Amino acid sequence: MSEKPIEELSFEEAMNELEAVVRRLENGQVKLEEAVQAYERGVKLKNICTEKLQNAKSKIDLLTIENDKPVGIESFDEQIR
Repeated sequence: MSEKPIEELSFEEAMNELEAVVRRLENGQVKLEEAVQAYERGVKLKNICTEKLQNAKSKIDLLTIENDKPVGIESFDEQIR
């Protein structure tokens, strides 16, 4: 398990580490104390992944086009309603 601070991980690094934590826990070969620590880190990794996805989603803008020319931007959330 990486000891790099979770806040410094990229989304991909955090997701890969989270998947590794889940595999270790599902394996069932981890001692209880180690399993609790892995679970705690897994929760933090899940939260940072969710936060990074939410930040990325908020940055997605769709171009509004009229007569083949961009006329503005519209929030992604407004487009999916």
